[in-house]
Amino acid sequence: MRHPIETHLADLGDISRLSDALTAEYLEEHQLLPIARTNGSVVVAHGRPPDPQAIAELARLFEAQIQLVQVPEDELLAGVRRVYGGDGATAAEFIATYELETLAISDDEVVGHDLEGLANQPPVIRLVNLLLAEAVEVEASDVHVEAEGPALRVRYRIDGVLQEAPSPPSQLRAAIVSRLKIMAELDIAERRMPQDGRVRLRVGERKLNVRVSTLPTLHGESVVLRLLDAQKQRLRLDDLGLGDDAMEVVLHLAGRPQGVLLSTGPTGSGKTTTLYALLDRIQTGREKIVSVEDPVEYEFPGVAQVPVRAKGGLTFAKALRSILRQDPDVLLVGEMRDSETAEICIQAALTGHLVLSTLHTNDAPSALTRLLDLGVPDYLVTSTVEAVLAQRLVRKPCGDCAQPHPVDVAALREMEADGCDVREERRGKGCPACRGTGYRGRTGIYELLLIDDEIRAEVMRRQGSGTIRRLAVAKGMRPLRMDGWRQVAAGLTTASEVLRVTAA
Repeated sequence: MRHPIETHLADLGDISRLSDALTAEYLEEHQLLPIARTNGSVVVAHGRPPDPQAIAELARLFEAQIQLVQVPEDELLAGVRRVYGGDGATAAEFIATYELETLAISDDEVVGHDLEGLANQPPVIRLVNLLLAEAVEVEASDVHVEAEGPALRVRYRIDGVLQEAPSPPSQLRAAIVSRLKIMAELDIAERRMPQDGRVRLRVGERKLNVRVSTLPTLHGESVVLRLLDAQKQRLRLDDLGLGDDAMEVVLHLAGRPQGVLLSTGPTGSGKTTTLYALLDRIQTGREKIVSVEDPVEYEFPGVAQVPVRAKGGLTFAKALRSILRQDPDVLLVGEMRDSETAEICIQAALTGHLVLSTLHTNDAPSALTRLLDLGVPDYLVTSTVEAVLAQRLVRKPCGDCAQPHPVDVAALREMEADGCDVREERRGKGCPACRGTGYRGRTGIYELLLIDDEIRAEVMRRQGSGTIRRLAVAKGMRPLRMDGWRQVAAGLTTASEVLRVTAA
């Protein structure tokens, strides 16, 4: 690697894309821009002092020596957007080049202005569309548009972790928030109360269902968009990270004609994906399968999917009552969120239906006490619930840059306390393929609670989840964190990820 010289980007001639493996996000993060191949080396422009690891990655990618050329940071970033930003229409470049100040209006000036007219200005529409398109491109599950002090912050949730996105000037906050509200058919004049809405979008060839939520904060409204790709390819049960022993038990229980199987965990932990994968595995075409969901996240051929419309009066409970008159064999209920829904699900299982549903609890034993808290009689819980599968999603080491690495001392202590002896893990260094994070994709860790006679007896005695957990572990249940160590040993996640999602 030669020592850098200083120049201007314009003095380096025409610049073309040298590798499709590089992304604008990665190059912007490291402030690097490959310029040209010359005499067995690759000329790379940089802004701030370069990261030696990133330079080494480029050397391996191009299989050549790297010759560094220093240019002003603003010139380099503009060059990255121009060369690696597709047709030059990235949100970052649009923000940098378009004179958006002509549309600027502060939150204090909103009253008395035509918010709808402002939000429908072509530049505002274009900017919002670009932000959403980029979110889809990086496979974000959520987009956060936040008023943070004087700034407007945009972040994408990728593989469960928030990452920074191009942020427009704070003066455009009112226009951008109003645009998002218009798309979701919300009241753009209401800024003091939370609102919820939905919108269907087409981004390229993909159709998205987007849930929009607004929240008034100290510095202005925060907007969060949940992106649901209705046509996204479903994952197979074999791809979810279930251990072979747990997989065998779950499939056996799902093959029974009646009973309740519960998937539990926090929002975004993959519960619905697991239930869909299980349905896909047991579906033969000879049964009637009906789902009631809020919203329908993925289109599922062969399943009659019913979307909840609470504003129109179609609640989970009301939909379930009608579904039971449709002669179903299997019911998928998006969530047991209230007493009425839970009781109908339990009654459905008692009358010869297989019911798959979810609950929001931190572990598997807590699902049983949660049903009791919802008012379901203990004798009905014990006579219908067959198993509870708690789960979390952990990020997988990037397949392009992960290498064996010793487990950190702190994590090693946690493993040893659990009786595990895993000394090495796979850890990503960060590369263009993973946008510099070291992670790409996710897998699951699980905790399967089987409801046998001893567990039923504890439920009937109204014992707490802690007592049920201790009994279940003594009988062989593998807790979430222990299952996480299994995935670390297999090279499918890192110890830090397991600790992150299973922290007490």
